[in-house]
Parts: sequence; structure tokens; C-alpha cells
Amino acid sequence: MKSDSMLRHRLLALGLLCLAMTGCGGGGGGTPAGDDTDPPQDTDFSDDPVLKSTGFTHFESGPVRPLALSSDGLRLYAVNTPDNRLEVFDVSGATPLPLASIPVGLEPVAVALRDDGEAWVVNQLSDSISIVDLASTPARVRQTLWVGDEPRDIVFAGGESKRAFITAAHRGQNAPFDPQSTEPGIGRADVWVFDAAAPGNDAGEPLAILNLFGDVPRPLAVSSDGTTVYAGIFYSGNRSTVLGSAIADGGLDKSGPQTSADGVEQPDTGLIVQFDGTAWMDGGDPKTGAEPKDWSASVHFELPDLDVFAIDAAATTPRVSASYPGIGTTLFDMAVRPGSDELFIAQLEARNLVRFEGSGSVSTTLNGHFAESRIAILDPSDGSVRQRHLNKHIASYDQALGTEAERELSLAMPVSLAFTADGAAVYVAAYGSQALGVFDADALVDDSFQRGADDLIPLSAGGPAGIVLDEVRGRLYAATRFDNGLSVVDIAERREIAHARAPNPEPVSVTDGRAMLYDARLTSSRGDSACGGCHIFGDMDHLAWDLGEPEGSVALSPNEYNPASNRFARQPSFHPMKGPMTTQSLRGLAGNGPMHWRGDRTGVSRDADETVEEQAFEDFTVAFVTLLGRDGEPEEAQMDAFAHFALGLRYPPNPLANLDNSLTPDQAAGLEFYMTQTVDGGNTCNDCHQLDVLAGRFGTSTQQSTEGPGIAEDFKIPHLRNAYQKIGRFGKTSETLSGETPELGPQIRGFGFGHDGTAGSVDDFLSAPLFLFPTDLSRRQVEALVLAFPSELAPIVGQQVSLSAASAALEPRARLLAERAAVTSPRPECDLVVKAVFAGQARGYVMNAESRFLPDSLSGEVLSLDALLALAVTDGNVATFTCVAPGDGARIGVDRDADGTLDGDETA
Repeated sequence: MKSDSMLRHRLLALGLLCLAMTGCGGGGGGTPAGDDTDPPQDTDFSDDPVLKSTGFTHFESGPVRPLALSSDGLRLYAVNTPDNRLEVFDVSGATPLPLASIPVGLEPVAVALRDDGEAWVVNQLSDSISIVDLASTPARVRQTLWVGDEPRDIVFAGGESKRAFITAAHRGQNAPFDPQSTEPGIGRADVWVFDAAAPGNDAGEPLAILNLFGDVPRPLAVSSDGTTVYAGIFYSGNRSTVLGSAIADGGLDKSGPQTSADGVEQPDTGLIVQFDGTAWMDGGDPKTGAEPKDWSASVHFELPDLDVFAIDAAATTPRVSASYPGIGTTLFDMAVRPGSDELFIAQLEARNLVRFEGSGSVSTTLNGHFAESRIAILDPSDGSVRQRHLNKHIASYDQALGTEAERELSLAMPVSLAFTADGAAVYVAAYGSQALGVFDADALVDDSFQRGADDLIPLSAGGPAGIVLDEVRGRLYAATRFDNGLSVVDIAERREIAHARAPNPEPVSVTDGRAMLYDARLTSSRGDSACGGCHIFGDMDHLAWDLGEPEGSVALSPNEYNPASNRFARQPSFHPMKGPMTTQSLRGLAGNGPMHWRGDRTGVSRDADETVEEQAFEDFTVAFVTLLGRDGEPEEAQMDAFAHFALGLRYPPNPLANLDNSLTPDQAAGLEFYMTQTVDGGNTCNDCHQLDVLAGRFGTSTQQSTEGPGIAEDFKIPHLRNAYQKIGRFGKTSETLSGETPELGPQIRGFGFGHDGTAGSVDDFLSAPLFLFPTDLSRRQVEALVLAFPSELAPIVGQQVSLSAASAALEPRARLLAERAAVTSPRPECDLVVKAVFAGQARGYVMNAESRFLPDSLSGEVLSLDALLALAVTDGNVATFTCVAPGDGARIGVDRDADGTLDGDETA
């Protein structure tokens, strides 16, 4: 008989199913969102509870193109990512002066000017583009375009730059296509193309949506003549994959140590291999003299590793005209060199073929050298690629520690490039170095450059995220993300001459801990390694790593086992040689128990005032010495700040779920099966992978699981919130269960599902003999549920719509947002804010529990939804409705600085 607790979990999850299937808009007991009865206008709403909702939801979206400069060099436009705004600065004087602050979508990461009167802003969390009319007073969002999931970059190209190109993931509720998430051979990256002068009515009508055979795109660049656009794949990979341990009797014949320091045989785990252009090879072990071994007979698919795509921007219908492999692992930015059309690509190259962390006394080690900051130089005329390690001044990675001189010269995580007009020099923003690098472009091409202190421009704040040049006035502007600031650099003197900050709603728990993720000078002895090198912007690099430590010894596990899974007699322990495991996200750690795939960051040493998760995260302190190559562990206060930063990170809404939280027939059937049908020794899926929205359980019980006699290690039961991010490698790495070895063809990713990435899809993972599904259909229905799995935030969060006289047809979307904002059970779905220009005045509103819209001034008029919609579509007016995370509404809508004085009253 199931326990009352398990029944409660099921009832809560089924309650979510009922809500999702009905798509109800209530639950709060308030006035219906469409009621056109206005309340008395002398009502004092100063104590309305919604005005207390001045929270901050931390997403840590990575800036892409944060700055744009007007043609005369007098106005600088900067995205304010945490504050959801476009900031306008007067840069005609010595110090940037704020001129205007224009609300846009959630998490803006890029801005580009079509001309001096119009800016296009890319909103990563809102899946939208804000077209900002800069010529109007006040400046305003004129139109909001809907695009695919998590758009990142934008450029204008084609004849007279008449077309806008935008990168986005191949998914999302606004995409007018089926993402075909379970179909192999479909690219997971898109480029959306719009006519910039006439982007289409309402929410836009793209000229084309170009599919790229890659995994999530990021940077864009334009050829000198404007006819070619280059699109880069963010999570490009490096032609590495993992062999499952089941391909050979008795396990894989790995080189290197076979036992831990206490003499215990290593567990039967997988092995990372990489395609070298001819064969799939492991890394061997230079420490023991073992030569790399050819594993080609065990890999039955191809990894084309297409990193950069050329797009014919001038064609009648834009089209992909070429693709280029072998550029890098994680691509951040690209720039075309003036005069040559060589494409420079800022990127990280992962060294995950190398096994182990630690001192390297008995084996190879990644310690202090797990990734390299590089510039790749692509010649599109012949496809040739030159790789340039930016930190070649480092004398030797064979030494345990780097020197102070090496650390001071290093550049970590190059995220932005800017060329001088003549193409002679290129500036590099290094996110992890609090500095800009200056390189002679010819010397980079022929690899003759020598780094010196004069080639660095120190900045007063960390996280340089984007740069623009104003050579006419001898200036460079750099966005500094750590303090949400802007640095002005004198180009001739190569020094910072001014610094300004934009308003920042981030709490100190975010700002104090951020440097521990990225600042390589703080976290490594050579100044080129930081946690952010794998946990890209707090998320993943989509690779697997073998971070075992042969110098370690077996430790007993204190973790609690899930009763439903603890069926096999086994000594609960952690072997230090754990085998390959995929990088896990830092998002959503709070409330989810011990960390790591095996739960071996246990948190058992926590203080009375600490959670398990706080101490478990602080247990990672040893990795700064054994992996980053630091000369000692961080101070306790530093790790405490880092833990608070990481535990505040949130997952974005699931982009495969319906905006009204309803389920498709397959998802609904999958949820019913998930909650009620036994598949694993008499247990349901939910008995281990618990779905309980009120308890914050999104696929994990937070406990340990006994994996069975055929699995060498036990694992913590993982959550399921980010399964959709792992789509792109189908089938198994090695032979199927029937012993056949079908050739699977080209794949996008080398790593799929499971702790080591060996499962090509959710369906593949669930096909293991351990799971007894009665039919293939039931298994695929559970897969459909998992890919659209609920998360902390409802699917509607971030979505927005702009209404004006020209887009009155979009009123149903505004009503949908209001409907979802009225939902309070089983949990609130979102707060609804409105930013508008009515009769030439900028206004803000937030919807309260009675579905009334409170204005940004105590003397303003409280409006019903119908009244607000009528104002929005009046000639000359415009209003943008945005669903924001619950608790963020008042701050984003009516009280920007969360000081209790509404924005309109504060301005007055």
C-alpha cells in the first residue's frame, strides 16, 4: 500500500493535470479578467498586496550584443539585462549621462540599430524582438515580434541592410512549426529573417526561418559587402562522444590507472572518444605511455560538427549557402575583418578527451587546463581554419601552478570582438578577466603575436561583455556585466577614462557571488580557468567529462535512498574514478538535495543554519584546487557568496509546453501513466521522479537510487526540467539491445540523456530492460511528458504582446496573458505588467488579484482589462503586456527601484 505522502504527491500532480487540461483562468476568486466594470476611481490602492511584489528572479542570461552606437557617436544604447530595459546614454561629454530608459522584454541580451531612429532589441526570456521607436517622445516599443525560443543575436544585412537576421533555438511556443523534437536529422538552431522596413503585421511575418544543423545558435556577423550573414552555433561541440560500458564484456579496456589509491578496482563506466578526422580515438595516457586507441568500430553515427553557416542575405529568399566545421566548442562572438572578409570567432575549446582531475601524479589530468580561450580565423573562400590560443604566453601547463605574471596577462572567456575600420587591430572582451585585449590582426593570422602588459586594457569592473568602437573620437565603450556598468576607454592611451552604472535590481546575493563563477584571475593560478568555462552562464556546455581522481580513495555514502528504488544489496559508496558524466546546470539547485550525478557532494557537514544544498554547493571548494589549478581553496566567505548566487539561479519556462498550461493528448496520457502505472519493480515513474509543484519537486525525490546489478554505480534521482535541452543525438552510441549495430547517420550532439549521455533520446533511455512499458505508445507518451516537463515557472512567463491601432488583432493574446495571471492554484503562474505610452505619456501598470490594473501613480486611474485594451488600440497609443515571474510584477511594472514610491510619483 502506498504511503499517504506518495498519494499526496500524486494528487497534487494530478491536480496540475486537471488545471492544465481545462486551461482555467481562475483560482483566485477575483473579478473576471474581461469584466468592463470600473471600480470607483477614488479607491486608495496603496496597500494592495501586489504592490509588495518587488522580487527579483535570477536567470543569468549571457549578454550577446549589449551595445550599439549612433552614427554620429553621440548616443550609446545599452541593454540592461536584469532590469528589462534599453538604456540610452549621452556620450558627447567625458562621462556617459543617462538620457532615457525604455522598457522592453525580459532578459534583453542584444541590440542593433536599423538607423538612428529605430533600435531592435532581442529579449531572450520573452522569445521576442522589441522594435523601439527612438524618434518619438518619449521613445517607445512600437511593435513586438514573436520568434523562436531564447533568441540571442541580431544583425541587419542584404541590400541596403534591409533585412533583419535573428538567431533562436528550434523550438518555442511562438514558432509556427512543429519542432519535431523526437525526429533525428532536424537542426536545433534557426535564423529568423524579417524585412526590416516592413516586418509584417501584428507580431511579425518572417520572410524565412532557416534551419541549421546545429545545437542552439548564438553569434551573427555580416560580410563587408552586406550580402552574406554568418551564423554561429553556441553549443557547437567538438566531435566527442561517449562509449557505453556495455559494448565489451567485462567493461572497456581503458588506458591509465585501473584502481584508486586504496587499491579498489575502478567501476565499469564509459569512455569519451573524439573523431580526429579519420577515426574515433580515446586520449590514451601520456603519463603511463599508453597510446590512443581506435574505437571506430563502436561508434555508429557521424558528428559533422557544423559550427558556422553562411547565409545568402541578398537572395530573393535568404538561404544557407555554405557551412564550416571544426571552429570550436562554445562559440560566443564573430566579426568579419574589414578588407579581407576573414571571419574571426571568439570561442572556448574544451579538452574533455583528457581524463581525470587532481595533481596528475599517476595519470593525465585536466587540472588547470580543461579549456582554452581561442580565436578561430575562418577563410570562407576555402574553408580553412586557423586556431589561435589567446594565452600562449603560459610557459607550461605541466607545472602544478601558474605564475603571477601568467595570471596577469591571461584572457579568459572571450565573448566579444571589435575591429578597427582598417582591419589592422581587433579588440577582445574577456568576460573572466576584467580586461580587454588588443591584438594586431596580422599577427593573429600568422600566429606571431606576443602578449605583453601593453596589450591589455584593465577595467574598473568585471565581466566585459560587449564592445563598440568610436574611432573618430578615439573611444571604445565596454559593457561590464558584473556591476551592470559601462566603461569608456581612450583608444590611444589604452586606459579607462570614465565609468557609469545603469540601475540594477539584482540583490547582493547575486552581485557578490557572480565573480566566483567567471573571474579566472580570482579562481585559478594561471588566470585562464573558471567554473563558467563549463557552466556557461550558469548552465551547461553540453559535453561529458571524466573528472575522476585516481589519487582518491573510496568513501562511504551517507545519502538517503529512495525506498522505491533500494532493491539491490550494495554497499553505498563513492569510487573516485567515477567515469564520464555530462555537465550539470547550476540552475534550480535549491531544494533538490545533494549535488552531482551521484550525490557525492552530500552537504552532511552543514551548520544548523544551513540547508543541505548550501553546504553541498560549498563542498565543491576542493575543485578550485583539483580542477581549476588554484593555489588553495577559496575563503569560506567567498564560497558562501558563490553558493547564494548559484542557489538563486532559476530555469526558464519549458518552451515545449502550451502557454495555457494545457496538455496535448499524448502529454496527458503520459502524465496519467507516469503517476499511476508501474514500470520498474512495482513502482511508478513518480515514486522516484516526483512531480509535486507545491513541494518544488520537478522530477526528483532528492534521494539516492540503487540502479541495479548491471550498473556499476548508484546515482541521485535527477530532475527532468531541462530534458528538452538535450535533444539532438538519437540512437545508442554502441550496439542495440538486440546486438545489431545500425548506422544512425549524422547527429547534432555527441551526448544525449542519462548521467553519461549515452542514451540518444528519452525513448531510448526508457527502452532499457529495467522499465517495463506495456506498449511502445505508452513509452512515447511518457517521453512527450518529459520533454514538456513542468518547472518552477509556468510556460506563460516572459511572453508578451504589443497592442496599438495597427495590431488590435492581437487582443486575444493579451487576454490570454491576463487569464494566466489570474491563476493562483495550484500555484500562481505569473504577474502581468503593462508598459504603455498613452496620450504622449509613459505609463506602467500591474494587475492585482481582482484583475484590475494598478497604475504607476497613486493619483492614476485603476483600469479594467477592457478599459486598458481600449486605450491601447487608440490612435497614437501603444501598450506592451508582459507576463513576468510571480513576485516580480510591482518592480517591473510600477516601482522600478522597489522603494515603495511608485514610478510616476517618483518622477513627479
